[in-house]
Formats: sequence, structure tokens, C-alpha cells
Amino acid sequence: MSNVETRPAELRCGAPVDGNRPAGAPQVDVLSAREVPLGGPRALLVRRTLPQRARTLIGAWCFADHYGPVDVAAAGGMDVAPHPHTGLQTVSWLFSGEIEHRDSLGTHALIRPGEMNLMTGGRGIAHSEVSTPGTTVLHGVQLWVALPGRHRAADRDFQHYVPEPARVDGAEIRVFLGSLAGSASPVRSFTPLLGAEVVLEPRATVTLTVAPDFEHGLLVDSGDVRLVDTVIRPAELGYVPCGADTLTLVNESDGPARTILLGGPPFEEEIVMWWNFIGRSHDDIVRARADWEASSDRFGTVDGYPGRRLPAPALPNAVITPRGNPPRR
Repeated sequence: MSNVETRPAELRCGAPVDGNRPAGAPQVDVLSAREVPLGGPRALLVRRTLPQRARTLIGAWCFADHYGPVDVAAAGGMDVAPHPHTGLQTVSWLFSGEIEHRDSLGTHALIRPGEMNLMTGGRGIAHSEVSTPGTTVLHGVQLWVALPGRHRAADRDFQHYVPEPARVDGAEIRVFLGSLAGSASPVRSFTPLLGAEVVLEPRATVTLTVAPDFEHGLLVDSGDVRLVDTVIRPAELGYVPCGADTLTLVNESDGPARTILLGGPPFEEEIVMWWNFIGRSHDDIVRARADWEASSDRFGTVDGYPGRRLPAPALPNAVITPRGNPPRR
């Protein structure tokens, strides 16, 4: 998915405020989403929890858009024209609906519920995403992973994976990246990562063993979920810093609760993220934008999309500065 804002923001980060918590319990920060329109007059509204001023990354996860459920007949579906990416991997995960993906590798694939599509941009790739005619309700998440400096010019790549569900104490878990609850994904990433859908039965409690050198984020799609000592509500993301070797999730709802659990070791590099590009300096972004506008071979071409590609927005009238996470507490 593209960030199709006409004036994409360059955010400066500040440290969040400490909250009260029981002695010995890991601290949980709650990150609220902001709504962003994707597209034209019938724009698809997404709820964006990463990046924001309080937190730029969770591990190498640097972008989280959460959308739907959208009645396609009433509100329109997804139609994101060919657009570029650099320095990142995109992770697409659906709860309902179907999206057609085309990219400049020549990939033509469908994104369906419970199936992960991961695309590596590296030095440069282009792709389009369009909901299929048979889609009545569109609902899912789009996630980005920042590539570490030594791999940020990696070759273009596309991987598709269908994880088998695992059941643990009233929870159904699908691990699409990394490992959790005895399940492991074979999908390649450039830093250690965790990505999993966790669906809790009504009033269920599950305690998951996690890597203590990972920080974690829990994005709630439906239900109210208590993470450690803090209730995370739909469209919110709960952040837990490194140090915890277990995470306890409690569904405080009378219906199922669906969540996405993300994790990874802290990403120590500062990044510049603007529009659909990730680099390390303002000049990286200027070059990537110029290459896209010049139809450079750097990004290739997307065949089969019935329309024009997205133009790049104008650069801000300021130097885009690198950013990382707030200081650790």
C-alpha cells in the first residue's frame, strides 16, 4: 500500500510520559491512531498508529495502517495506482476481502485473509493494489519493515506464505513472521521480527512466551484486550519495551477479540521516512523522488494496471532530518 497523502508529514519524536503500573510489570504505552485518507473522492480511510511522535519504530516495524471493515458498495474499495518503495519491506495481511497485487518484478498475486504477502523494495520497486470485483467487505492491515543499512539496497523480492493456525489456551494464532507458540515462519526478513495474528475467544486469557530482547506492539482490531495491566481498545496499539519474557493477553469482551502482535529487537539506526521512501538522509529521499519522476529503471514498471501511476508529492521546504525512537526509560 502507498502513503498517498499529498503532504506527507515528517514527524519529530518526543518521549512519551510515564504511567503508573504495578511493581515488576512491564510498562505498556498506548498509541492512538490518526485517520488518513488513501485515494481520491471515495478515499479509503485508514487508521495509522506507526509512525507517530511518541514512537517511530517497534523493532524494525516502522509503519502500521489498519483499515475496515469497509462496505465496498457504499464506500468504495482499494485502488492504489503503481507507486514506488525504497529501503523497506511491505507486509499485507487481510481479515476479509481480496486484493490484487502487481509489481515490477512481474508478480501478479492475490492477497487473501490468512495469507501473507511480503514485498522487498530495497533499492527500488513499484507495485499496485486493487480490491477485486468480488470483494464486498475490505478489512486488514498494511505494515512496513525498515531495512537495516547494510541491506537497504537489497534486490527486489516477493514472498507469499500461508501460516497454519495454532491453538493455545483459548487463542488461535497465525505466525506470519518469526516464531511464537511453537509456530515458526520460513519467510525471510533482514532483522529478527515477530508478526502474528492472535484471535482470543470471549473472556479468554493467554500467556505467550516471547523473546525478552524484543520490544512488542499489540494492535487491536476488535474487542477490548488487557495487555499486562493496560486495556487496549480497537484501533489502539499497546507498546511493551524490552525485558518481558511473557506477555499476558486477556479478552475482556463477550465476543472474540482479534489482534496483531508485532515485535523485534530495537532498531538502532535513525531513518528518514517520507512518502513511500525510507533512507538515511534528505539526499536519499531527493534522489529517490527524482528517479521516480524520471521513470528511472530503478523502480521498473508495473504491467496490467488500467491507469496511470501515482506522481510523487512535492518535497517539503525544509531538510528532512533522520529520526529514531524516544530515549529509553
